[in-house]
Amino acid sequence: MIDVLVVDDDFRVAEINAKYVGKVPGFRVAARAHSAAQALASVQRGAIDLVLLDHYLPDQTGLELVHRMREQGHGTDVIMITAAGDVATVQAAMRLGALHYLVKPFTFAALRTRLDSYAALRRTVDRVGGRGIAGQEQVDRIFGALRTTPAPSSPGLPSGHSEPTTDLICRVLHHAEHPLSAHEVAAETGLSRSTAQRYLRHLEQAGRLRLSLKYGDTGRPEHLYAWVTP
Repeated sequence: MIDVLVVDDDFRVAEINAKYVGKVPGFRVAARAHSAAQALASVQRGAIDLVLLDHYLPDQTGLELVHRMREQGHGTDVIMITAAGDVATVQAAMRLGALHYLVKPFTFAALRTRLDSYAALRRTVDRVGGRGIAGQEQVDRIFGALRTTPAPSSPGLPSGHSEPTTDLICRVLHHAEHPLSAHEVAAETGLSRSTAQRYLRHLEQAGRLRLSLKYGDTGRPEHLYAWVTP
């Protein structure tokens, strides 16, 4: 099994990412951390093969944490999972040895693709490592193991709808403790209210959400959406 440390300052996001990891064969979540200090302590205790690392942490950035790990001699592998999409941060992550960089929001399929390629890398290194010295063919195999093919988009999405946004809204509704309005979904996801309404309407029509109406004293009823468990 590949032991994974999930690092995100948002407790709910960390829980979602951990559940994603648990769904991929060969991987298990060894620990969760919500700050750089907690993450470094977990790495120092050992038994961590891979860190899924957010960049925006309360005490240090994710890249500063990787730099400290390397200074202390920890070669633990890192996959960045963050909303930081600027080129400078991406380049810095590459220079510090991050194996993949996944920009939020993302789908389970996108994360699984990266995890599968990481598992393939470990298998390739294990096979080549037994020979002691790698020729160009073996080196090409090692580097090639990290290549990923983008996951195809889900069929049936209306024009103008994206899979990452659909998946983000589904995650919010799936983990909500009570039905949410379009305004609440927009606040949770960072989308505009009109965009949230458009996606919610499609998901409700597709049978993935249940619509209920909340009547107040005056005005139109409020539309509330809840996740439909298959």
